[in-house]
Amino acid sequence: SYFISLWSQSLKDMVKYGFPLQNDTNLQDVRYILIGIPGMEDSHTWISIPICLMYFIAIVGNSFLIFLITTERSLHEPMYLFLSMLALADILLSTTTAPKMLAIFWFHSGAISFGNCVVQMFFIHCIFAAESAILLAMAFDRYVAICHPLRYTTILTPSVIVKIGVAAVVRGFLICFPFVFLVYRLTYCGHNIIRHSYCEHMGIARLACDNIKVNIIYGLTIALISTGLDVLLIIVSYSLILHAVFYIPSWSARLKALNTCGSHICVILMFYTPAFFSFFAHRFGGHTIPRHIHILVANLYVVVPPMLNPIIYGVKTKQIQDRAVQVFSSMRTCC
Repeated sequence: SYFISLWSQSLKDMVKYGFPLQNDTNLQDVRYILIGIPGMEDSHTWISIPICLMYFIAIVGNSFLIFLITTERSLHEPMYLFLSMLALADILLSTTTAPKMLAIFWFHSGAISFGNCVVQMFFIHCIFAAESAILLAMAFDRYVAICHPLRYTTILTPSVIVKIGVAAVVRGFLICFPFVFLVYRLTYCGHNIIRHSYCEHMGIARLACDNIKVNIIYGLTIALISTGLDVLLIIVSYSLILHAVFYIPSWSARLKALNTCGSHICVILMFYTPAFFSFFAHRFGGHTIPRHIHILVANLYVVVPPMLNPIIYGVKTKQIQDRAVQVFSSMRTCC
């Protein structure tokens, strides 16, 4: 949290001091209004109840998952270390968005400064890119474990795992930081209503009176060469895994191999399906997809996968189940 606060303040300072102003209006004086889910304002209180519950479960579940992995030596394996990275990314993604969403739903507190909006936008896109890279790393982990089991420990060494984690964060930073420049170069004409529950790149850019073609092209390009490439490589990894599994003579061994991948496939589908729906609906949906459906899916996207990920892995992974039982048993003994 300290590093997030430090980065947030650094981004605010860069927005405030680091860019030459292109508008007559100081952007630090601009305040946007996030309106939540357009057309469903009367239902905000009811919508907030499941979102608050899911956010709470996401924080507790992922924190507990990280605790289990870090405190149990037998879980210090590549698959579980990547899982702890995913859990941390889930906590950060939901915490970046859910508190402001709930403030809008409960207190009609939709006002946000330009600087804070840009900071939130940056962290949302950066964490998404990092989480996508982590999912790719988890697919690679399963590929090596099933297709090259004898080389598993030599390929995925602790130093390699650390490098992959650092690379995921650095990649997210490098591809998302230009969004800050792209939104700041624009001239804003006084339209300050963001028809969303949180700030994201195109939501800010569409408030400008300049041509935002560069923003659209860059956003599409980044989506294709980062997330799109991640998805392609994940598909390739699981295609190779399926090919290898069908050559295993034992049916029990086949089922065991497929079972280890089942939870990961569920997580991948939950992560990418609503993300791609939201991405393409925002750019190409136009009037085809109702605005409230698009925003509702975007809201659920930042809380549902983080909530379900620890549950899915807890149910599907026996080692995590056993460790959780040990922890609860020791707590009952102490009480």
